[in-house]
Amino acid sequence: MKYYDKLIFELSKEGRTGCSLGSSPFAAAGTNPADHFPGQGAERREAEVVPGAAIPENLLRGEAPALPEVSEIDVVRHYTNLSQMNFGVDTGFYPLGSCTMKYNPKINEEIAAIGGFQGLHPLQPACSVQGALEVYYNMDKALSAITGMAGFTFNPCAGAHGELTGLMIMRQYHLLRGDLARTKVIVPDSAHGTNPASAAVCGLEVVVVKSNADGLVDVADLKPLLGPDIAGIMMTNPNTLGLFEKEIGEIAALVHECGGLLYYDGANMNPLIGMVRPGDMGFDILHLNLHKSFSTPHGGGGPGSGPVGVCEKLLPYLPVPKVVKKEDGTFDVVGSSEKAAGQVSGFLGNFGVILRAYAYILMLGKQNVKLVGKYATLGANYIKESLKDCYKLPIPSICKHEFVFDGLVNDGSRKGTDDEREGATTLDVAKRLLDFGFHAPTIYFPLLFHQAIMIEPTETESVETLDAFIEVMRKIAAEAAEDPAILKSAPHNAPITRPDETTAARQPVLKFQDEA
Repeated sequence: MKYYDKLIFELSKEGRTGCSLGSSPFAAAGTNPADHFPGQGAERREAEVVPGAAIPENLLRGEAPALPEVSEIDVVRHYTNLSQMNFGVDTGFYPLGSCTMKYNPKINEEIAAIGGFQGLHPLQPACSVQGALEVYYNMDKALSAITGMAGFTFNPCAGAHGELTGLMIMRQYHLLRGDLARTKVIVPDSAHGTNPASAAVCGLEVVVVKSNADGLVDVADLKPLLGPDIAGIMMTNPNTLGLFEKEIGEIAALVHECGGLLYYDGANMNPLIGMVRPGDMGFDILHLNLHKSFSTPHGGGGPGSGPVGVCEKLLPYLPVPKVVKKEDGTFDVVGSSEKAAGQVSGFLGNFGVILRAYAYILMLGKQNVKLVGKYATLGANYIKESLKDCYKLPIPSICKHEFVFDGLVNDGSRKGTDDEREGATTLDVAKRLLDFGFHAPTIYFPLLFHQAIMIEPTETESVETLDAFIEVMRKIAAEAAEDPAILKSAPHNAPITRPDETTAARQPVLKFQDEA
C-alpha cells in the first residue's frame, strides 16, 4: 500500500492542525458586532459572527467529534487521491453492457450551468419560468418524434422509477375500463432485473416467457400465456443479448389481440435512435434513460431521469403535474387530471438532466441523430468479430449495440461444475482488465449464460480505443491459456484487489474502525 492509499484517519497525528480558527475578532477587540454591520438587526448580526449562537441547546454535541488531526496538505492529497481512484467515462473506456456508458459532452454542462436555468426554484409561478417550461414542452415533442410516442411525462427520477410509472399507467388504463382481471405481466427470461421488480412493486404477478435458441422471445412459448388476465408484456428491443426481436410485429399483434399493452424498456434504445421507433413496432408505453441514451451524467445513485412516453389513447393517464401550451403561446403547469395515474414525484422531474439531454439532441440535429445507432452497432460488431476466436460466442448473429460472450475459448481444464474451474473465469478476465486501465464489461448477466461477458462500446469511442481494448482482451485470453494464475491474482496494481464481494455487499463497513 502506498502512503496516501491510507485512510485519512490513519494519517492522523495528535495535535496536528491545518488551520487556526482563533477567537471572534469582535471579542478580542472588545467591541459590539452590531457596530460593524450597520443597517441590520442586532440579533441576526450576533448569530452570523458568533459560531453556534443560534443552535438549540439540545442539538449541541456533548463532546468533540472524533475527527482526524491532519495538516491542510494531507487533506488536499487525501481527497485528490480519492478522486483519482474513481473510474468514469472521462478517465477511460467503460464498455459496460446494458448500461450505455457514453461520453457526456461538456456543452451539455455549460448549458445546464447558465444562470437563468441554474437558479430556478420549482415553486416559482409559471409566468416566471417560461423558458424552463418551454424546454419541457420542446423535449416532449423531440422524444415523441424519436420514439413514435404521442406524449411524455418527465416526472420519474430514474429508469426504474420510469418502469414503475409506466406500469402504473398500464394498470390505471385497465382499471378505469373496469377490466379488473388483468393482474399479470409477461417478462422475458432475458429481461433486465428491474422489470420483474417493478412489476412486483406495482402489484402485478410476473409470468416468464422463455427465449428460443436464437436468444429471442419464443413466440410459441408466448401464445399459451396470453389471456384475459394479462395486463401487458415488458420487453426491450434489442434485448439484453443485443439482438433485435425480429418477431416484434407478431408479438405486438398477439398481445393487443388478447387485450394487453406493450411496455418498452428503453435501456437499450441507443442503437435505435434515429433508425427505428418503438411506437412503430407496436409499443404503447416506454421509458427512456436520459443518463444512457441521451448523454447525461450516469452512476453514483444519480442524477437520473426516466421520462415515460405513451401512445395516443394513454395520454389521459400520464401522471401530473405536466406542462401544457396555451392558446396564447405561453406555457403552464396542470396539477390535476381525472384519469392520471397519480403523482410520482414532487415536481416536474430532474430539470438539470432534462436540460442536458435537450442540449444533446439539439447539438446532433435531425440528420446527425441518425448516426448514433449506426456507430453504436458498428462498434459492437467490430469488437465481437475481432474477439470471437478467443472468447465463446454462443449466438453468432449480427448484434446491435451490445453482445454477450460466454467465457473464454481456452480457459484451462475443468473439473466438476463450472464453478470449480481450474482455468480462468469471467470474473478473472474482468479483474485483469483493471490492470490495463479499462473498466470491466458487465459480467454474469444476462443469466442465460453462466460465464456471460456483456460488452457495449457506445458510439462515442474511436476505432483506436476499440483496437486498444481488443488487443488487451486478446492478451488476457492468451494469459488464461498459458498461465491462469496471472488472471486469478489480478488486479495487481489496485488499492483493493479481491475482497469478499458478498460480505462487502451484505455487511458494508461505512466508517473508520478505530482498532485502538
